[in-house]
Amino acid sequence: MTNEPVQLLNLKEAEEMSTPNILATRIDNRLVHGQVGVTWTNTLGANLVVVANDEVATDPVQQSLMDMVLPDAVQIRFFTIEKTVAIIGKAAPHQKILLVVKTPQDALRLVEGGVPIKEVNVGNLHFSEGKKQLAPTLSVDQDDIDTFYKLHDLGIKLDVRGIPSDRSKDMMEYIK
Repeated sequence: MTNEPVQLLNLKEAEEMSTPNILATRIDNRLVHGQVGVTWTNTLGANLVVVANDEVATDPVQQSLMDMVLPDAVQIRFFTIEKTVAIIGKAAPHQKILLVVKTPQDALRLVEGGVPIKEVNVGNLHFSEGKKQLAPTLSVDQDDIDTFYKLHDLGIKLDVRGIPSDRSKDMMEYIK
């Protein structure tokens, strides 16, 4: 047994070790499809897509369909919101993550759970009964609006874009 001192990490090193390399977080009610699987991953340089959704985490058929649209160099993982919160901090530094959720409520649960999200790309929220269409691919109900306000109040930037080359628009401008 040696009596060599244990090298302690300074606070900044410890934070960097536990901070996952999340390149972007996207809300898309289709989750992973061609637009996300090819355009967003290529533009961001992501090598891992994490789908955080309680339903899809237990649906192997949907998982298989989503896996098919990704380039071979990009891995995909499916977790519940709770499991994502629990394990995202264990991601290796070389993992360049595109985090995809289905709803604004899922994004809020991740933020409230401590996932270090600073900005959320609002992609596709399609029209359904009870929703108001704000743009061609952006429809919301009152719960969505309330959730976007909560995210905004937590300091999260809300960027509306379908694809990376689209001009960024502030979600809050749509729901004022």
